[in-house]
Amino acid sequence: MNDRDSRNPEKIYAKVRADFLPDGRIVPLLFRVGDGEAVRIDRVLDVRQAASLKLGGQGTRYTCLAEDRRYYLFNDQGRWFVELLVT
Repeated sequence: MNDRDSRNPEKIYAKVRADFLPDGRIVPLLFRVGDGEAVRIDRVLDVRQAASLKLGGQGTRYTCLAEDRRYYLFNDQGRWFVELLVT
C-alpha cells in the first residue's frame, strides 16, 4: 500500500492504533507516519466532520494533544493522515 496520496504528495497516510468502543466511537491512541517513531496521543480534544484545508480530503477530524503539540488526525474513508497544527 502506498503511504502517499498521488494527487498530493505532501499528504502521507499514517498507521493508527485506536480503541473501537461498543457505541461506535473510535478513540485514537497513537499514530506513526512512515518509518518514524510512534506518537502517543495524550488527549483527544475534539471530534467532528471536517475538511483538511492544508492537505485535501475530509472525514472525521480528531483534534489531538500529543507530546505538547496539537495535531489534526483525519479518518478519511478508513485511511488516516495527520496535520501538525502550528499555534
